[in-house]
Amino acid sequence: MSVTGFYPGSFDPLTNGHVDIIGRALNIVDELIIGVGVHHVKSPYLSGEERVQLLETYADELRQKQAKDVKVIQFSGLAVDAAVAYGAKVLVRGLRDSADFAYEMQMAGMNRAMANGIETLLLPSNGEVRHIAAKLVRQIEQLGGDFHKFVPPHVANYLAEKKS
Repeated sequence: MSVTGFYPGSFDPLTNGHVDIIGRALNIVDELIIGVGVHHVKSPYLSGEERVQLLETYADELRQKQAKDVKVIQFSGLAVDAAVAYGAKVLVRGLRDSADFAYEMQMAGMNRAMANGIETLLLPSNGEVRHIAAKLVRQIEQLGGDFHKFVPPHVANYLAEKKS
């Protein structure tokens, strides 16, 4: 039986923390759909299209390295609805700390109530990337700090070019 996972997020921008969770999820699921959430009430730093493109570049690398299917999609609305629409049985979520755990446990219960059959896989971040948050990466980048070690090289290059 093939298991499809759905990893939703804003990915604004894609960080090494996201990369950690994606790589580890691929060790568990047969197919991974990475869902870039676009919400009308949020004002992202990067457009949905930019975020999808940066993830597609990374997904291309993964497809070459692994024999698993990785798709990148853009969605609006509830992540659980997008997961069901794409045939996922598992929602993948990363945890950095106990605050994330408390929130994600509550969300897992809500998602299960809305879509019976969807399970949530909570993956604790590796220690080397646990401190990385996209919001902090954006702040460092916008204030002229060195953000390169927190994001994949292609993302660092893109952000540097965008700023100049």
